[in-house]
Amino acid sequence: MHVSLLQSNLVWENPKANLEHFTSKINVIDNTVDLIVLPEMFTTGFSMNAKSLAEDMVGETIQWMLHMAAQKDAAIVGSIIIEENNTFYNRLLFVLPNSEISYYDKRHTFTLAKEHETYTSGAEKIIVEYKGWKICPLICYDLRFPVWARNTEDYDLLLYIASWPKKRINAWDALLKARAIENMSYTIGVNRVGMDGNDYEYVGHSAVYDSLGNCLSTEHNEQEETISVVLHKDNQNTIRKKLGFLNDRDEFRIMNMNS
Repeated sequence: MHVSLLQSNLVWENPKANLEHFTSKINVIDNTVDLIVLPEMFTTGFSMNAKSLAEDMVGETIQWMLHMAAQKDAAIVGSIIIEENNTFYNRLLFVLPNSEISYYDKRHTFTLAKEHETYTSGAEKIIVEYKGWKICPLICYDLRFPVWARNTEDYDLLLYIASWPKKRINAWDALLKARAIENMSYTIGVNRVGMDGNDYEYVGHSAVYDSLGNCLSTEHNEQEETISVVLHKDNQNTIRKKLGFLNDRDEFRIMNMNS
């Protein structure tokens, strides 16, 4: 699978400008790409101003994602602010080139930034099946919670999109690698760069790790860039079969948050 990671600066709370920027970046990606990954809240930055910025599931950004996915014949994934039944979600959208849409609502809202006071947490982990791959997409703060990411579904690719600030970037680097190793899975993290409207700085460090924790991308790049990698599921399956670590997983059940 050919994957392109778009590590980008974001214009604060300006969906039009961000969509124009990502259009230009996507248009120059090689046509062999299968999956294009955008950061968390890629149209607005990590904003709590949900009331004025939220869209619905037939809104402009989803229409844009559908168009770009069809144009590039590639899946596109990223999160935006969605309003549904008078409730706001930090919602990851996984849009296929055939117009099929899967979505995941961020489970672990970032309480340090009071995200939980604006956005409702999701309760469902999803696995997207695409081109013979099983993909588990998660969002930012979810990275700190290994139980939620545990590979009980035998997924092939674990994917995080983020707005992870510079001051805690060492945790981002360490945890991405750890998630890859413990789940014996390709693991991708896409983080933004630049300053946001609250004067938080982001330095990227978007990366791709294989199932043994080897970095397959340029490490610790702190500039805007597009990172392209090719992932080989057969290689990963060979390693899993040889080592067998996933066979020794603990069995557990996650209780509903409202139970």
